[in-house]
Amino acid sequence: MNPKKLFSNEAFDVLKIDNVRYFLTYRFVMTCATMMQSIVIGWQVYSLTKNVLLLGVIGLVEAVPQVGIALFAGHFADIWDRKKIIQYTTILLLVGAGILLAYSVPELDCYTRFGIFPMFITIFLTGFVRGVLMPAHTAFLGQIVPRDKLTSAATWNSTNWQLAAVIGPAFGGLLYGFSGVVPAYSGVFILYAFAIYLISRVKSQRVAPVINTDENIFERISVGVRYVFKNQVLLGAFSLDMFAVLFGDAVALLPVFASDILKTGPEGLGVLRAAPAVGAILMSVYLAFNPPVNRSGRKLLWCVAGFGLAIIAFALSRNFYLSAFLLLLSGSFDNMSVVVRGSILQLYTPDEVRGRVAAVNSIFIGSSNEIGTFESGLTAKYMGTIPSVIFGGCMTLLIVGIASRKAPKLRKLELKDAV
Repeated sequence: MNPKKLFSNEAFDVLKIDNVRYFLTYRFVMTCATMMQSIVIGWQVYSLTKNVLLLGVIGLVEAVPQVGIALFAGHFADIWDRKKIIQYTTILLLVGAGILLAYSVPELDCYTRFGIFPMFITIFLTGFVRGVLMPAHTAFLGQIVPRDKLTSAATWNSTNWQLAAVIGPAFGGLLYGFSGVVPAYSGVFILYAFAIYLISRVKSQRVAPVINTDENIFERISVGVRYVFKNQVLLGAFSLDMFAVLFGDAVALLPVFASDILKTGPEGLGVLRAAPAVGAILMSVYLAFNPPVNRSGRKLLWCVAGFGLAIIAFALSRNFYLSAFLLLLSGSFDNMSVVVRGSILQLYTPDEVRGRVAAVNSIFIGSSNEIGTFESGLTAKYMGTIPSVIFGGCMTLLIVGIASRKAPKLRKLELKDAV
């Protein structure tokens, strides 16, 4: 089979599958709601407290339950109905959005009465739900897509997510800026409700789990962990992404850049938050027709290095438009990592262990994103905002060098060989 024909000429074939279209639409709506909620919470907390460290604490509070539940969630994603897991946990996200909406109604005066604490309880709930959802989402996608279309599905899934990551923050920032916090949280609530309807439309056949009755839950969890740590390609890709984003991501500090450095409001924050996703969409469209199936590992390493350089340049910029462009560039580089890592997970993992391997991956992602948010807030508190972002970009470049040397199988990776 001609790999170029398989991955280029048939780029749209996976979208002809009804289940895939419903699932991707669900992911789009759900991600829009999550991104809207994230940007509204960040701006609201900073506006109320003017404490940059709390922006980092938001990430930590979300990461702890996400990482803590992930391995157990992966175990159950391999033995329970994955669609039902997704449905029930999305309902919990709806409940969390309702709490934030009620808390922000001026007439209730909740901030004066209860302080910031109830908001962090809701953030904790969101982290718990994401820890359950991420393995289920990944495993469910592999369940409804034929193997020869998995890389195409991973690319469109990434494109779909990044498109939502553009629209969600931009819409959230504009809605907050022009209408206020209550309409912004109302929009989040409505989108979560619609997402629940969409996932109910997906028709999937339950995959019979392969269970060793002699194993207890902890033994089964350890199978997934060992599978990742014995596979240099999986471990290398997961680790590279984790450490690069852990140190290099500047998203958590965007409210500070928007408010204090670039002198813009929540509208500008929405644009900055959306800019990496715009770059990611452009890269995703390119990858849909030119997938990274040749020299995949080298392209991955070069793009992560480009991500680090773009973040350093962003820290030094004082022009809003240049800053937005550099964030766009960082998003385009980062998307290569997302597509390659997603393809590796689907192609190198059997279905019966995919939920547990996806759970390990979600821990890596949670560590890089949410704990990275805490790291950003902490370093910004004690190093200063700009030096902390420059430090993070330099650490990303160092990680690329280490990964290139310590994971030769990842460096030599050719995805076309795994199809």
